[in-house]
Amino acid sequence: MTKEYDFIIIGAGPAGMTAAVYASRAGLKTALLESGAPGGKLLKTNEISNWPGILQEPGSQLAMDMFTHSTSFGAVYEYGKVVSITDGEKKQVVCEDGTIFAAPAVLVATGTKERLMNIPGEQEHIGRGVSYCAVCDGAFFRDREVAVIGGGNSALEEAVYLTQFASKVYLIMRRDVFRADKIAVDAAKENAKIEIIQKAVPKEVLSENGKVSGLKIADISSQEEKILPVSGIFPYIGADPVTDFLKPLGVLDEQGYMLVDESMETSVPLLYGAGDVCQKVLRQVVTAANDGAVAAQDAFHKIKLTNH
Repeated sequence: MTKEYDFIIIGAGPAGMTAAVYASRAGLKTALLESGAPGGKLLKTNEISNWPGILQEPGSQLAMDMFTHSTSFGAVYEYGKVVSITDGEKKQVVCEDGTIFAAPAVLVATGTKERLMNIPGEQEHIGRGVSYCAVCDGAFFRDREVAVIGGGNSALEEAVYLTQFASKVYLIMRRDVFRADKIAVDAAKENAKIEIIQKAVPKEVLSENGKVSGLKIADISSQEEKILPVSGIFPYIGADPVTDFLKPLGVLDEQGYMLVDESMETSVPLLYGAGDVCQKVLRQVVTAANDGAVAAQDAFHKIKLTNH
């Protein structure tokens, strides 16, 4: 079964939803294709305070508002997990269930997936104490001790967020310098519930009765190990782009990020990238929205020119 559109957007995060607004307003028959819930990383963000015009808002609320807007000019929300794209006069976007979407222009806005710690005990305890979303699961750890892994903005912000529930938050960092904004660093350092442990790495997730009961960590210099008595572990150690289905098209760098020009177009004509999935310096809601707008506008002009 093939569904025909002018413009197919893969991924309904801020980049994809913005592109849907611009493309559908311009009159393109637009599909917004998503394999999960619309919103992308916004759904995992407790509070957004750097989206212009809104001082503070839960990420889930901004996601909902964006989604309502994204389909208000006629873009169709479709469900599907993309497994491949073939190039041609009409690009074929093939989904896991066999559904094919066809369009002259395709935008990939699939974002990134959180990196795993890759230590013993991690995989089997995902959802049983190991979580990659403090906003989703923080409330389960009321009056308990938890650990956050990482030294960037996400790790620090989530550590502070978790202090609402947890009795104590250990922040485990590989280095002795933060990779975060001063405001995030200050907030973590000033919070009495947060204990920062630098130059240490997680070694093993410990459990009792199928649930996390502790985290074994090791000092990088001395290799000395110790066990933290935590019930929850939240790794924030970076992310990798969701681009496996693009490998045959030769539009990725060594890390798997999409390579695009200033119009957000790849070396394959009318194949675009937008948001966190692209090789870029700043990955934020506001930069993702920018990418989506630029890509949709460029696609509109090129499709319109070839049709007339």
